[in-house]
Amino acid sequence: MSYQVLARKWRPRTFQEMVGQEHILRMLINALDNQRLHHAYLFTGTRGVGKTTIARIFAKCLNCEKGITAQPCDTCGTCQAINAGKFLDLIEVDGASRTKVEDTRELLENVQYTPNQGRYKIYLIDEVHMLSSHSFNALLKTLEEPPAYVKFLLATTDPKRLPITVLSRCLQFNLKHVSIEKIAAQLAHICTTEKISFEANALQLLAKAANGSMRDSLSLLDQLIAFCNKNITLAETQLMLGSIEQDVIFRLLDALAKHDGKQLLTEITEIAQYAPDFDQMLEELLSTLHQISIAQIIPEMNDLAEKIQAFAKLFSAEDIQLYYQIALIGRRDLPLAPHPHAGFEMIMLRMLAFHPALFKKTETPAAPVTQKQTPEIPPLQTGTPETWPQILANLQLSGMALALASHCVLSHISDNTVQLSLAAKHESLLNKKLLERIEQGLSRYFNKPMKLVIKTAASELETPALQQEKKYTERQADATMSIKNNTQVQKIIDMFDATLDIHSIKPI
Repeated sequence: MSYQVLARKWRPRTFQEMVGQEHILRMLINALDNQRLHHAYLFTGTRGVGKTTIARIFAKCLNCEKGITAQPCDTCGTCQAINAGKFLDLIEVDGASRTKVEDTRELLENVQYTPNQGRYKIYLIDEVHMLSSHSFNALLKTLEEPPAYVKFLLATTDPKRLPITVLSRCLQFNLKHVSIEKIAAQLAHICTTEKISFEANALQLLAKAANGSMRDSLSLLDQLIAFCNKNITLAETQLMLGSIEQDVIFRLLDALAKHDGKQLLTEITEIAQYAPDFDQMLEELLSTLHQISIAQIIPEMNDLAEKIQAFAKLFSAEDIQLYYQIALIGRRDLPLAPHPHAGFEMIMLRMLAFHPALFKKTETPAAPVTQKQTPEIPPLQTGTPETWPQILANLQLSGMALALASHCVLSHISDNTVQLSLAAKHESLLNKKLLERIEQGLSRYFNKPMKLVIKTAASELETPALQQEKKYTERQADATMSIKNNTQVQKIIDMFDATLDIHSIKPI
């Protein structure tokens, strides 16, 4: 007996065997149980999610010899004929190959004849969006008012290409992607039944690669069985799919955390020796950054990996958002790079180049690799306004969090508490989210959990923001005086009877 591929062998024959699409099945089962049957159904969704499978099962439900039912017997002559594709009253049409209006007219000529074998004559038109506009026009009248013994089951991956006149005449069911968990569970069931040994995480990876398509997952499983010789392991699955181990992504993130460009390039060069798919690497990086961001927003989530939780504390929320955006845009532009390897390197280097902390660290000699690049804790336990700007420069803050911290002065530092004073006129900046971001920066700076307390002060404070403003004013005054005293500027003023707009002068 010839081998039957898994996608055909394990194709569901009843609604109960379907994987996913519970919302669709519930509506169809209720309609069958209550005999509330429409004359035209439209099933939409991406490839391999079960559009034509549901349509064929529905045809059995309508024509089973035991009566109209949501649970066809699957043993009577009609059910067996439908399973074998030999039922005369189930007319399957490929819309992609029969696009001409003549084909549609020929099809509709037979609508007037009653069923040969079954209760209903069923027209199953797959990829219906491929029909021409003339074909749709020929179909419309019959689609709206077919004979009582005719049902239309339409399937498409692109419902937007269907005329609104067709959509309005059908009950539309939108099939969703099948979840990774449900695909993996079905693959495990199939492997167990087929007596194929497997590692659960290998099937999880295979289910992810299927991208929501149950049929694609079965095709991949067929390939994997042949590749692994009926012993499915994670390593072999990764090799076949060309997928990237998460440890590789973790090593790249570790280099980013250290702002170590040399280590970053070394890791990429080592990875490149295995000829990876760099687009997939960016996809895995984006997925990991997404998980880290979730861990930062909801730190109490326990189902995330320990390494993800560690990175969530190591990076700031701004870091993760910056890296995610760079990777997202970089993935779009990767096909334009002269070579994928070079393009991937530039994307990762961009993450370093756009990070403000890099420029601060390059001003001082690099610390030995075995040591942390962590700023020294101020020796004094009680702070002064003069010590705060130095600490602030190393907190890796941005946006409103930086603005709030810049309008504060340092009052006191204890073992695990930092107390700041805030000028009363900037009290509106205070909110819990900004306090948490500054607290995270302080924890990274002191390399231990720190608690932040901010109190308002009525008097004017010598804050870093005020110091910056004074320095800017002084530099602007110097720049203005320099331009006023410039002989070339004086000549231009005298020649054109011009005036100098001092407000346009910006210091360098």
